[in-house]
Amino acid sequence: MRIKGEQLLVGYDDHTVLDHLDVDIPEGQITAIIGPNGCGKSTLLKGLTRILSPDSGQVLLDGEDIEKQKTKDVAKKMAILPQSNDYANGLTVGELVSYGRFPYQKGFGRLSEEDVEVIHQAMESTGVETYKHRPVDELSGGQQQRVWIAMALAQDTDMIFLDEPTTYLDLAHQLEVLELLQNLNQLEGRTIVMVLHDLNHAARFADYIISMREGSIIKEGRYDDVMQDDVLRRVFDIDAVVGQDPRTGRPICLTYNLIKGEKDNDNKAVNSFTDDRHAYAN
Repeated sequence: MRIKGEQLLVGYDDHTVLDHLDVDIPEGQITAIIGPNGCGKSTLLKGLTRILSPDSGQVLLDGEDIEKQKTKDVAKKMAILPQSNDYANGLTVGELVSYGRFPYQKGFGRLSEEDVEVIHQAMESTGVETYKHRPVDELSGGQQQRVWIAMALAQDTDMIFLDEPTTYLDLAHQLEVLELLQNLNQLEGRTIVMVLHDLNHAARFADYIISMREGSIIKEGRYDDVMQDDVLRRVFDIDAVVGQDPRTGRPICLTYNLIKGEKDNDNKAVNSFTDDRHAYAN
């Protein structure tokens, strides 16, 4: 494991979110972090990447406390894409992607021939080369997300962390981004860690899933070990029917009901149907 958290106590002001949590991130795999809103998914991602410093415990990156490592050294090992990327306004695609070379720049920060080549390769890999001179804020949501991923690639790290990379994207662009990340993992061996809301996206694209609730890990492991109806019940309070995706052979959540109040909802549906039949008969 290149990165792991040990007894992480992380929170905001006086509110503790992660309470002495241990986590290992598998190297060379895609890891998805899932769970209900407010369970600590993004907090875990921020804690692992030094955006948030733990009140106690530590994150080990290559065996050393990440808090004690130089910022540029950390930036050469991991790239981080936060949920909100509003500060690209006014930048062109090429300018934004070039920011990925910051950890390697010296002196006046001029781009070297190697930097230019890496930036070019990053834009080609993500399919944004043709947008090089266009302002980022004129692109569609899916295109913008690919530009941010290109910047992460230009950073030339083995690990990429993403906080809800498919948020606000339509179905086609969601798949486009996730397939791009999958290719980066399979073809280049990069470790991908991402927070996801969609269970079926996690089951389809992740090798390893960490499921959370109220700041704790409920179950972690292979995608098929976590995508089980009893696990989803404990994590989300749902009665899920998990089947097999006919295209991928992976687990897929076919349907689900809320556990709390389920009987009440069923009774309301029956009563509504009875009332409708009575009204029609009259």
